[in-house]
Formats: sequence, structure tokens, C-alpha cells
Amino acid sequence: MHSFFIQQRSLPGKRWLGIGLRCLHLIGICGLSGGYLFSLPESEWYGYLLVTLVSGGLMVLKAVYLDGIWLLQLRGQVILLKIALLGLAAVYFPELDPLIFLVIIVASGIIAHAPGKLRYYSLWHRGVITHEMLRNADIDNSHK
Repeated sequence: MHSFFIQQRSLPGKRWLGIGLRCLHLIGICGLSGGYLFSLPESEWYGYLLVTLVSGGLMVLKAVYLDGIWLLQLRGQVILLKIALLGLAAVYFPELDPLIFLVIIVASGIIAHAPGKLRYYSLWHRGVITHEMLRNADIDNSHK
């Protein structure tokens, strides 16, 4: 397994950075919901869209930088699925935007508060995956 997925990195102030980004993201989602749920004019929610996209993008970059294994675990895969759903809805299914928006909110709530057995589950490995498991697999593969 590539060392990117095994190595954990540090970032000064990562806890407060995460809290700040999540607060901005929630503010953006609140404002953006007007556009999705109440068909408000774009001028009333577009700024919130930008806040949501920037804060969400920075949260993803932070998660991937700090811990590449995030991409292999369900907690990261659900986020990537949310981004794909939003993109598909905007381009191909705009009439489903409110429903997809609500599905994404529910998926976010579930994955954010799910037990570790679900959050750290890997679809590729068909089980919970940890750094230790990846390191051991890397050692086993290096002896072959």
C-alpha cells in the first residue's frame, strides 16, 4: 500500500481549524437550503453556495492531508459521493435538487455520528481498516 495512505500528518491548530471550517460549512448549508428548498432567486443564496463549496473543499483537503486513509474509509467515500451527487443533480437532474439536497444532509448526519465500525469501514477491503493493518499488509507484500 502506498505510504500516502499509511502516514498520518500533523497540522498546527487542526482542531480549531476543523471547528471553524465546519461552522462556516453549516452557515453555508443553511443559506443554501433556501435555494434548494424554497426556489429563491440565485442572488439570495449564491454567496452561501460559495461559502459551502470553499469550506467543504478545505475540509476535504484537510482530511486527506492529515490522513490519506480517509479516502479508503467510508467516512471519506460518503463525502466524495455527496460531491458527485451534487454535481450530477446540478447538471443532469435539477428537478431533483431538493430531494438530493435532503438525502445529502441525511447521509452527512449518519456518517458524522456513526460508530467507528461504519465510519472506518473500507469498501475495497471489505472491513474496518486501520493504519496498523495497512502497515502490516505493506510489510507482508514487501517480503513477496
